[in-house]
Amino acid sequence: MGSAQADEPVTPSSRPLPLEVDEFLAWMQVERGRSPRTIEAYTRDLRNYVAWLEDNTLSVGTAGEADLIRWLQELRSTGRAASTVARAVAAVRSFHRFAAAEQLLVGDPTAGVEVPRVPMGLPKALTEAEVTELLEAVDGDTPADRRDRSMLEMLYGSGVRISELVGLSLADVDVEARLMRVMGKGSKERIVPIASLAFEALIEWFSPGGRAELEPASWGDRDASEAVYLNQRGGRLSRQGAWGVVKKYGAQVGLGARLSPHVLRHSCATHMLDHGADIRTVQELLGHASITTTQIYTKASQERLFEVHRKAHPRNTV
Repeated sequence: MGSAQADEPVTPSSRPLPLEVDEFLAWMQVERGRSPRTIEAYTRDLRNYVAWLEDNTLSVGTAGEADLIRWLQELRSTGRAASTVARAVAAVRSFHRFAAAEQLLVGDPTAGVEVPRVPMGLPKALTEAEVTELLEAVDGDTPADRRDRSMLEMLYGSGVRISELVGLSLADVDVEARLMRVMGKGSKERIVPIASLAFEALIEWFSPGGRAELEPASWGDRDASEAVYLNQRGGRLSRQGAWGVVKKYGAQVGLGARLSPHVLRHSCATHMLDHGADIRTVQELLGHASITTTQIYTKASQERLFEVHRKAHPRNTV
């Protein structure tokens, strides 16, 4: 029996973790309140890290910066996804920072190790046909229908964030000029044009039978009285309430988990670029601080163009 057990291979999951790592994981769970899934991921990454150290006759107490760089290089060479590598580095860095701060180990060998950058994923934009189907799903004429139709049209037609939409007040909308003043991230203000169909839906919401029907007999506070979008109780519609509207109609047309307010914003930007919009204009419309963020949409648009060309052109054989 004993000899059979001695012949069993030693794997990272079967090796006992150093006491310092156990203390770190306990601290993460109890003091920081991390979720079981996070603790599980950190445990797995740290087990693999400790196993690598031991295989290289090192330990968590003797590893230096050069060793960490070599570990990172080997990790990258295995073909793991950039996000997986970044997560492993984050786990190891967090552990060494904790161990140094608690004086469990001397120094932090990860201090000079650069965290790998994770490439930004391409936005999952809807097709124009899917957007049309979504917007046409609101076919009623109740006050709530008018509000919901206006909100969906505005999210797609102007590319505003959900927080910007529910934060709109009546004074922010210039009906004659078809413009609205939006308060973006960092309290940065910008002027955004309202697309023609979004404008029609907004006017319908402002007309008798729309917003006025949700106004209370007396306003609870001034903020609610100035809100563009109201809930059924006559208060300013919350971000959560607006999310619910988007998800409701997404479910009706079969988009399900694919749809969120941000996906409508992605779709607005992508479709504008598809139709020849200048990237600087799209940057200003969306309120991106850096054009690098907007360039993600350019890449998405180009990749879709290449895919259509590959499938449709007779001289493409694969």
